[in-house]
Amino acid sequence: MNDQKNILIAQSHCKDPAQAVKELYEGIAQPNISLVLFFCCIGYDRTQLAAAINQRFEGLQVLGCTTAGEIGPLGFCENSLVGVSFSEDICTAVAGLLENLQEIQETSGYVFAQKLLQQLENKAPNANYTNSFGLLMIDGLSVREEIITRILQTVLGKTKMIGGSTGDGLNFKHTHVFYHGKFHPDSAILILISTKLPFKIFKTQHFEPTEERMVVTEADTANRIVMEINGLPAAQEYARIAGVGMGDLSPMFFAATPVMVLINGGYYIRSIRSVNVDQSLTFYCAIEEGLVLRVAKGVDFLENLRQAFANIHTQIGRPQFVLGYDCVYRKLEALQCGLIESIEEIFRYNNSIGFNTYGEQFAGVHVNQTLVGVAIGYPEHHA
Repeated sequence: MNDQKNILIAQSHCKDPAQAVKELYEGIAQPNISLVLFFCCIGYDRTQLAAAINQRFEGLQVLGCTTAGEIGPLGFCENSLVGVSFSEDICTAVAGLLENLQEIQETSGYVFAQKLLQQLENKAPNANYTNSFGLLMIDGLSVREEIITRILQTVLGKTKMIGGSTGDGLNFKHTHVFYHGKFHPDSAILILISTKLPFKIFKTQHFEPTEERMVVTEADTANRIVMEINGLPAAQEYARIAGVGMGDLSPMFFAATPVMVLINGGYYIRSIRSVNVDQSLTFYCAIEEGLVLRVAKGVDFLENLRQAFANIHTQIGRPQFVLGYDCVYRKLEALQCGLIESIEEIFRYNNSIGFNTYGEQFAGVHVNQTLVGVAIGYPEHHA
């Protein structure tokens, strides 16, 4: 728990769902709660977890999702429940659920976002892009992040939105969001928050493009699968360009050696999820034929993270709370490089919680291998 009385954070390692929720509740209970967010491991029985949450947090707006790992006061975890509560004294929050993402039409997405924006304006008449932001949690296996992100950000306009693709460890089978007391598959939650506190939306990645070019010459766009690169089997050509054998291709290698694509003048990471039996590659982000990819090279992970938080401190001071959506591949790389404890130290100092994702959303774009977040500062008299 942090020492500020209007934003409280807590985390439980307890394997029993009821006990974990009890510990979370004891850590974040406060008067006049406007919003509770939680992130949970896939090991919990969802029915039992939902029942415990509904009992402990009865009558409150509670939203959450399953993860590929949790981030909280106890550090990086894969078997925990982490959460935060916000007081009505510092923020107004509204939320809505988008279901059946596989079948959603663009028009219904626009209407959904417009109605939610109107709800926020009704509850907080002074809400505007300078004092409000959006949070998205979306099914990380829906393959719909690109279109949903674009639609929502278009409606929100100058009100910035960040998001995280929900996970289920590294199983890639089923992910869920929690809304109105239930876990929902194939769904997304949009939360709009207006606050009187200073805040900063941010994004950071520790990769830059090299001159090594790869052209996608055959792809299954709907399923984010690349069959051929440079006219050759995708996995074979990727391995050749990366200078390794096919047997070296693994999640750990993909985390250290992603590819990048140029979008609107900036380079964004496209992470590889898996190698398939036909030597095709499945990606976490949209892929299409003719796309030019560049092999990425890493820069100093820790220094990049420290600089990101230094920029936050410069703009709003040391944050009283940071919500971070952090790609699971960043965690895998940190494990491989022995950086976990150093990263946890940075997160703790900045009062950070969040979860490891299957993808991130920033400025209307679905991205990979990135940390996106919102940092909320103290009132001026606490600065």
